[in-house]
Amino acid sequence: MYILGVHTGSHDASACLFRDFELVAAVSLERLTRVKNAGVSVEKPLPDRAIDEVLSIGGIGRGDVDVVAASRAWFDYQDYRLSGLAALEQSWWAARGRRRLRLLDHMMRKEGAKRADDVFRADAFLARAGFAKARLHFYNHHLAHGLAAYFYSEFDAALIHTADGTGDGVAYSARIGRREGIELLFGGDDEGIVPRKEANSIGLMYAGFTRALGFTPNRHEGKLVGLAAHGAPVAASRVLECFEVDETGRIHAKFRKNRDISDMASEICRGLSPGDAAASIQAATEELMRRSVEIALRRSGLKALAVSGGVYANVRMNRHLLETTAAEAIFVFPAMGDDGLPVGGGLDYLLQHHGAKVWSANRRKLTSMLLGRDHAADAEALARDYPQLTLSPLRDAEEVVAAAVDALVAGKAVGLHEGRMEFGPRALGARSILASPARRDINDSLNARLSRSDFMPFAPVALAEYAGEPFDIRPGAAHSERFMTITCDVKPHWRDRIPAVTHLDGSARPQLVDAEPRTLYRRILELWRERTGVPVLVNTSFNVHEEPIVDTPSQALDALAADRVDMLIVGGRIFER
Repeated sequence: MYILGVHTGSHDASACLFRDFELVAAVSLERLTRVKNAGVSVEKPLPDRAIDEVLSIGGIGRGDVDVVAASRAWFDYQDYRLSGLAALEQSWWAARGRRRLRLLDHMMRKEGAKRADDVFRADAFLARAGFAKARLHFYNHHLAHGLAAYFYSEFDAALIHTADGTGDGVAYSARIGRREGIELLFGGDDEGIVPRKEANSIGLMYAGFTRALGFTPNRHEGKLVGLAAHGAPVAASRVLECFEVDETGRIHAKFRKNRDISDMASEICRGLSPGDAAASIQAATEELMRRSVEIALRRSGLKALAVSGGVYANVRMNRHLLETTAAEAIFVFPAMGDDGLPVGGGLDYLLQHHGAKVWSANRRKLTSMLLGRDHAADAEALARDYPQLTLSPLRDAEEVVAAAVDALVAGKAVGLHEGRMEFGPRALGARSILASPARRDINDSLNARLSRSDFMPFAPVALAEYAGEPFDIRPGAAHSERFMTITCDVKPHWRDRIPAVTHLDGSARPQLVDAEPRTLYRRILELWRERTGVPVLVNTSFNVHEEPIVDTPSQALDALAADRVDMLIVGGRIFER
């Protein structure tokens, strides 16, 4: 059975493909359109390029899809089955040949519908989109976030907690995941698909601070996480005064509309330095989430956290939760933003179709996020297309690894384009830039070449078996640290040895690389350690500021030609200027 997961979001649209319980492929639309955080539009109401990409990777077409699992997000207005004034308005738009998109969960609230099928013309939609035999399954936003985190964790039982801006009418959810099934604590459809009584999202407050400091919401929140180390949380109490956590773990706020949250964020930021503003929202977010999670853990009696949603892209907060609550372990689904929703949507269908017993028996520990296309680059053909670049005659893998390490020892930046593209926001060795962590000035020089903000720290990649030497690795964070979703301390006597990856507060966000599979990435790390005694390299994403991470070999070669990196390895071959 083939299940196509789709998110039709206005930002971070994406698609994935399951073959039964096997996740065959997953791709964010932005990687294909080259537009950061790309979403659907009136002209393109489906993420067609992402859909066709994952189907192509899986070797099937639209007519082979058995189930389309879709978020309750943006769809063409004419796909709805409406009544009353809404139907008249819909007819007005249709009569004039004009198109618009409407949120499905909003239309459900307007119509008082509990089921998406009550307001959506599924057959017409599927036929028009080319899914000849598929049935349509709509999934709950926060349930999808949570199922992906729990299904791929190591935990038999866990508190499943989600938090983001807003999805399907709610900003948070808590569930208990056990072999027997999923139990809802709060944040389900009974709270979301009803008229909202309050706006309570700390994620939207964080986005409001992002906007007030001159950055782009839903894109640059990570900059505030880095900027927070440059200030003091002088206004954290003002943020916390706007929220409260009740005895169930639900978060409430005094705001009636989401716009009120943004206005309050702007008001608080006035007169604050950027560092103090960032430190204030960071501290408030950590404390508010700590209270909610602590209460939910106590209610569940569990010690493991499986989490997702955009708020959990906050790597400092994730560490704070592990260190300040009753949780002994945490797993953050690596595609924690809305681009990861289709994975949880597919898992939701599988849970409903097969039942908890079969679903639980098929759970597996996540080991890789390499779910995009392997472009299988032809180095000789690429060399002909880029005559200004030099293709090294080296072909032997050991020689290529040695040449890469020579370049790193010499202080050069080495780009990697190897195998399948990563899914999610992190570069994990397939589309990465490597550099020596021993030079503090590499931050300035590489940031300048990549047009990035100078206060953003680089992340380290480390050999898993030696990571305990430079880093304070908590056992309960080890799985998350395979995917760079949580920070840890750099041990004091290592901070001067690897300054390029040590933040002002002495922390780092490492990626741990296991001994198997022994990829080119892994082998470069091994030889680097053999040569230098340091089991760590800089790993930063292969992209220029405000562009998505590269996808194709040509995009990587364009970066080399533009002096973004000094050396590029594509398909096991070396290119240089």
